[in-house]
Amino acid sequence: MHTLYPEIKPYAEHALQVSELHTLHVEECGNRDGIPVLVVHGGPGAGCEPFQRQFFDPEHYRIVLFDQRGAGRSTPHAEIKENTIELLIQDIEHIRETLGVEQWVLFGGSWGSTLSLAYAQVYPKRVQAMILRGIFLCRDEDIDWLYQQGASRIFPDHWKGFLEAVPEEQRDDMLSAYYDMITGGNELARMAAAKAWCKWEGSCSTLKPNQSVVDHFIDPHFALSMATMCVHYFKHRGFLEQNQLIDNCDKIQDMPITIIHGRYDIVCCMDNAQALHDALPNSTLLIVREAGHSAMDAPLTDALVRATDEMYRRLKEDKE
Repeated sequence: MHTLYPEIKPYAEHALQVSELHTLHVEECGNRDGIPVLVVHGGPGAGCEPFQRQFFDPEHYRIVLFDQRGAGRSTPHAEIKENTIELLIQDIEHIRETLGVEQWVLFGGSWGSTLSLAYAQVYPKRVQAMILRGIFLCRDEDIDWLYQQGASRIFPDHWKGFLEAVPEEQRDDMLSAYYDMITGGNELARMAAAKAWCKWEGSCSTLKPNQSVVDHFIDPHFALSMATMCVHYFKHRGFLEQNQLIDNCDKIQDMPITIIHGRYDIVCCMDNAQALHDALPNSTLLIVREAGHSAMDAPLTDALVRATDEMYRRLKEDKE
């Protein structure tokens, strides 16, 4: 079984101003002359983590990571003003131009798969290939599954805590209730709601219980940006039209795309990956049997590292 590559540190870090309000944290790792790959983190609002540098052979890839608006080390933290998927797409293009990248591979999981698909459909000539995990198409049914009814029936014990944070009379629309609490002016209530929101998702993310994942999700700095960006984006349905990502798949039909999804992914149902693969018949779909949503489930880590190694070989052969 493949494991992560050894830890590495960035050889360059950038504070890239993309508006008068927002400045993005961007870092580069690995081989300056390698195949450029952009890590598109999930959430929205999760930010990048050091382990995400380790899915790639550092001798073969120029690894670029960035924190999306309001997330991680980008500033201002947890800011929803000037924060839409259209602006995130333009931010990615700004990063590409700033770093002098002609084409790159996109590596995105969960919300990162959403944003990667949206960017690739706007700028298909700038994307050499994609490796996507835990597909999230951001349709109404995908949002409602996790935050209204669906996952609640599989994890009723964890759902109870998520439910109890909301007054009983507001529980028919959990997303709106959390949106009001997390974007409200009561800082104590805001943080409590953010932790409850993130604890729910963290508890559902791994196939087997993993307290370290849950602890990371409820860390105050992480929880505030993650929960704030999630309620903001999901309240607006990702700023996407219904089924937009599937309807626009004709724009990326000929692109090498590897889709990786845990069979027991409760955060993003398997039907997301199947729908995407059906719309992209030339793509490769890998269903990882003993895995949930988290990339840190060992079988998913194995599949992702294998995919980056295989993609390098494929792109190198195509170039030759």
